[in-house]
Amino acid sequence: MNRVFDTAKASPLFAGIAPADFDSMFDCLSAQTKTYKKDEFILRAGDAVSMVGMILTGGVRVIREDADGNVAILTEFKTPELFCEAFVCAGVRFSPVAVQASEDAEILYIDYKKVIEQCTLTCPRHTRLIANMLRLLARKSIMMNEKIDVMSKRTTREKLMCFFDYQRGNAKKFTIPYNREELARYLCVDRSAMSNELCKMRDGGLIRFHRNTFEIV
Repeated sequence: MNRVFDTAKASPLFAGIAPADFDSMFDCLSAQTKTYKKDEFILRAGDAVSMVGMILTGGVRVIREDADGNVAILTEFKTPELFCEAFVCAGVRFSPVAVQASEDAEILYIDYKKVIEQCTLTCPRHTRLIANMLRLLARKSIMMNEKIDVMSKRTTREKLMCFFDYQRGNAKKFTIPYNREELARYLCVDRSAMSNELCKMRDGGLIRFHRNTFEIV
């Protein structure tokens, strides 16, 4: 449990809450942990959703599959980020997307209703928890706006450059969280066409790259 507490301390959800309060708080939130192997489904589209997941180790990807079996990566989360909080907050009973372990992962589940509903003692730590959750939801909204911005670009090159701009911030050299197949799924483009475009951009002196590390020239 100490390892769980150590990860929780790094999560924005528990910012400003004393670690000494974690034990009783986790009991209040009906917290429980579960482990998953790489590529194992944590949640499938259509599954009932009522718990928020916090990643203790590893990472997860949120994916959507169409009727033809084509898979698109919507986003990816790492330790100690949360997932599914937007769905349960909005009252969505069944998940419209799937969540899959992108690597071996351990997840801490907490009862979302117990996060947003004040306890009978109206304790300051619970008030702080609610404020932290609202802040996290706002950040997720910003992330989705970034994804919409990337997907609004017409060409593969424009999508790549927009994605790189968000990933790199002010840095020229940066590492992305996706391999080529995952990046193509995230951008909703053909992998071969995307790889060809990356090579053209490299040969044209726009970028340099080695595996997942890129540099804007």
